[in-house]
Amino acid sequence: MSTTKQDAIGTISGHRLKRRLGPIGLLFAAVGSIIGSGWLFGAFHASAIAGPAAIFSWLIAAIMIILIGLCYAELGPMFPISGGVVRYPHLVWGSFGSYSLGFITWIASAAVPAIEVTGALTYATRFAPFTVRASDGTNTAQVLTPLGMVVAIVLLALFVVLNYYGIRLFAQINNVLVWWKLAVITLVVVVFLITALGTTKMGTPANFTSFGFAPGGFAAVFVCISTAGITFSYLGFRQGIELAGETKNPRRNIPFALIGSVIICAVLYMLLQVAFTLAVPASVLTRSHGWAGLAFQNDFGPLAALASMAGLAWLAYILYFDAIISPADTGLIYTTIASRVSYAMGRNANAPRWLATNNRFGVPYWSLVVTFCVGIVLLLPFPSWQSLVGFITSATVMSFGSGPLVVAVLRRKYPHRDRPFRLPGGDLIPFLAFYCANMIMFWAGWDTNSKLLVTILIGYVVLVLFQAFGHRSAQPPLFFRTGAVWILPWFALYGLVSFLFSSGVFGQKFDQSMFFWVFLINLGVSLVIYWLAVRSTLPTHIVDDYIQDAEQESDIEDETVAGGHIA
Repeated sequence: MSTTKQDAIGTISGHRLKRRLGPIGLLFAAVGSIIGSGWLFGAFHASAIAGPAAIFSWLIAAIMIILIGLCYAELGPMFPISGGVVRYPHLVWGSFGSYSLGFITWIASAAVPAIEVTGALTYATRFAPFTVRASDGTNTAQVLTPLGMVVAIVLLALFVVLNYYGIRLFAQINNVLVWWKLAVITLVVVVFLITALGTTKMGTPANFTSFGFAPGGFAAVFVCISTAGITFSYLGFRQGIELAGETKNPRRNIPFALIGSVIICAVLYMLLQVAFTLAVPASVLTRSHGWAGLAFQNDFGPLAALASMAGLAWLAYILYFDAIISPADTGLIYTTIASRVSYAMGRNANAPRWLATNNRFGVPYWSLVVTFCVGIVLLLPFPSWQSLVGFITSATVMSFGSGPLVVAVLRRKYPHRDRPFRLPGGDLIPFLAFYCANMIMFWAGWDTNSKLLVTILIGYVVLVLFQAFGHRSAQPPLFFRTGAVWILPWFALYGLVSFLFSSGVFGQKFDQSMFFWVFLINLGVSLVIYWLAVRSTLPTHIVDDYIQDAEQESDIEDETVAGGHIA
């Protein structure tokens, strides 16, 4: 092992992660993560923003996420290590690059359990005062009460306890819950369609045109991809990467889980959007003066409220029960994922080494504790579902944006390396994936993106403190120049475009006359950053060392399999 590698990677003591997830276990981890609170609120919020045209929002978002997922489908089987979204940038840009993206990935991951318990308690407000309706003068939302905050913390603690006992227990619980979630969403789609088309208790096909098919214009179709929880509802595909170090036969299982999960859920979500559009009674649309003012009497549970209005009390109660099960399962999964992200940062030596220490079940238990604490903190400034969803979407997609760039770099440095899954088309798919990430981030709007940029600055303050007061022997070389050459300009240009064209500084937010020009502006930004990123990488001999370490880690984890796997 070279000195550079030894200093940069170091050694981690303790037990290794266990490869016990089979293809269905990994697929269900992704599907279970995708089907969380998003489907319970997404169709409602998408309709309020884009009207019936929201069906295209789900389709466009699915295509964009699949493009990004395809890049990780190439990377995952090459380097089946846990926390890959953080680890892959480290291979080619070093510590500063991986930290810049890893910190925001970790914050976004740790925020998901918080948003999921908030979503569950929003629906459960029908039975106890877990949330209360509040307004800031512009927007209204259901925010947690003191009782809701206490219950949310208890649920976050439960996720930690279940995760502590290993990936096998996690998979066994998750597989059962995913079957339940798939059954419920399918049931809702079928019942809403049959009731809407077969009775007069719900809406009619005229709903698609009576108040305009796209009342907000097609700009709204794109905006709600980020702001209505649509992209958020797909982000769980990442579990195929984050758990790559814990699955057998990663060459087969990782692409299967990544692409399969998005396709399955995209079909379900689009059918749900059609069913929701048909199901809204005409009287509700008239009272709300169209889709933009859409509201139900108890809109903290829009699907359940719709079922109750149609006389489907039994379905409403199933939805209220599922509103606890679905978000809770996703919160459980993301507690697993957030701990693997901080584990990866510990492995990269971008964070304290003890975060990468595993218990005898092969679980990074200190990372679980830190994830729990961060989740509690995030409940305080973001006490409602709506206030968290845009932030998580932008932060997570920003971290995903590095994957296509890593693919481009490795193809240039190692064109003949074995790739179990190889994307066709050269740079076409990686570039389109990176461009899609930039567009999704822009559509979140300046209100959200400004918070994300502040979070990034906080992350850099933490890095400075870690460098100043941490143990020198445990700190890897930052390789500041290789990462900063493209990352800092990317953050700056992304913030500038968002401020100029989605903050209202020059008129309306997402002004229709300028909106489609941003497609070209972001295309130019994406080209410049893509070009910089693939040309500002570590020297090949250092990349060789980092890749060798990743391969050795994967081999050691393979040897720890004690027998059997979770289907």
